[in-house]
Amino acid sequence: MVSRSQSPFWRYILFQIPGWILALVAAWWLQTSRSIPTWLAIGLPICWFVKDMALYPFLRNAYTNNDSLPIERLIGSRGRAIETLSPSGYIRIGTELWRAEADIEKVERDATVEVIGAKGMVLRIRTIRDANEPVTPSKSV
Repeated sequence: MVSRSQSPFWRYILFQIPGWILALVAAWWLQTSRSIPTWLAIGLPICWFVKDMALYPFLRNAYTNNDSLPIERLIGSRGRAIETLSPSGYIRIGTELWRAEADIEKVERDATVEVIGAKGMVLRIRTIRDANEPVTPSKSV
């Protein structure tokens, strides 16, 4: 079991070890039973390892420790109301649509909103007074 205090890199490495062992066993089996060239048997596990290292930057976030719920990670994100919320409706954060409840009676369509909380799968929002501020995409979930 991987300790929660380990860095994402070491968590990633520990999860890759079974694949590396499988690549080594497959290369050994192919070399002994199928008589593939030795350079190919050596190259297979090396390519497997290089592939895993090349993918790490893209997968790093999946290996970070985060005890909050995914919906709670949206707190602080900004989006736009895609319909009039009185007081509930739908907003867009990045490319995703979310059900939301406003902290006031009514939020007009296309108003810039900010997520201030979550209740179940419903976001609690407030309007942003300065519409010139850029809308930030949702944080990686």
